[in-house]
Amino acid sequence: MINIPLDDRVLTALERNPYITQRNLRFETDQGRVILRGVVSTYFQKQMAQESLRKVDGIHEIANELEVCWG
Repeated sequence: MINIPLDDRVLTALERNPYITQRNLRFETDQGRVILRGVVSTYFQKQMAQESLRKVDGIHEIANELEVCWG
């Protein structure tokens, strides 16, 4: 089995989620912890970004620091 870096797995999971746009999202990974940062338009998108990472192998903690901005 090929060992895919956690950053790549996170990026793939976010890209595959049809409810969010990558344009304003950033993330950091460190030993199984992922920090989501950036701006989304709705609380639903904020939750969907987090949910898209919940089943990614190697993630033990998700810190969702996304901001919701309607403007």
